[in-house]
Amino acid sequence: MTTKPPNARSLAVTNAALRVGLKVVPWIPPWLKRVLVGGKRITIDGNTLDPTLQLMLAGQRGTGAGGLSASGDPEAARALMRMSHSVLGNDIAVPTKDLTIPGPDCPLPVRHYRPDVEGPAPLLVFFHGGGFVVGDIESHDGLCRMICRDAAIHVLSVDYRLAPEHKAPAAVEDCVAAYRWALGHAVELGADPSRIGIGGDSAGGNLAAFVALRSRDEGIPQPVLQVLLYPVLDLSEETRSRKLFSDGFFLSKQDRDWFTDLYLGGTDYAAASARVSPLHADDLSGLAPALVFTAGFDPLRDEGNAYAAALRSAGVPVDHRQFDALTHGFASIAPFGGGSAEAIIATISAIRAHFTRS
Repeated sequence: MTTKPPNARSLAVTNAALRVGLKVVPWIPPWLKRVLVGGKRITIDGNTLDPTLQLMLAGQRGTGAGGLSASGDPEAARALMRMSHSVLGNDIAVPTKDLTIPGPDCPLPVRHYRPDVEGPAPLLVFFHGGGFVVGDIESHDGLCRMICRDAAIHVLSVDYRLAPEHKAPAAVEDCVAAYRWALGHAVELGADPSRIGIGGDSAGGNLAAFVALRSRDEGIPQPVLQVLLYPVLDLSEETRSRKLFSDGFFLSKQDRDWFTDLYLGGTDYAAASARVSPLHADDLSGLAPALVFTAGFDPLRDEGNAYAAALRSAGVPVDHRQFDALTHGFASIAPFGGGSAEAIIATISAIRAHFTRS
């Protein structure tokens, strides 16, 4: 007799709910979404939550689906992340090739997405989110496909090492190595070696920020652009937004604390160290131009806004956009429609425009 893993039922329920939601939610008009959640608007800090996200959060509570940390098991959390994001991934046909490149301690899997363009196009080296503990190439495949197609750029998605098996600074070292490799192999990929950018969402935004910092400090050519999508930039500070949105907005305090403990626990890295929290860096000058995207209902909102301001104060060109009505992770939620879909269109449009100008 085969015993199902403890999270099998939760995965099945979540999977079914997401699949049904993808077919139904985009077609429900905003006014009806409000009715379905009791007719109440959620307004915090002067921002009103997008009705699609409000409906999804209500559905999450209704199914009893907990956060990624609910199981306390990294492997179960990874399975949940991979499943939920693959369900949300768009079926976008772009050519891809899986490669293995040299890493600092072991080979690194990467996936190359090739745009349908003539001649060399820009390249974005992309680092997925997931609290340094979950996420992989598959979980962010849909987002990378969308960026490749709609921004008309190459994307190189990096499967860096995860905690707790590989604690800080393993992820940073892997991402720096991947960027170095991209600099030397862009022509092989069909990309323009003079237009290579870096980017990532959430924890991936943290890693992208460190690739820019480490490149400056180690004499590596700066990327032409850094794309920070609702990034985690300060693992130590309980900001106003972290307190306001500590629970009930997809990324909970319980999740954040769990991720940080698995990432830093047993190391000599303090959460406030500039070695893991870019917002604490003494010097942000000389870095690549930055596109910073934050969300009004994201616990990471304030640190993202503060980093954008700090970069600008250091003389770095910054294009900062806050989507007031949205939550953390809106890029992955875009297939449900509403404000998240509009935001990812604007995000990718900005990426394309900045690469065109570089």
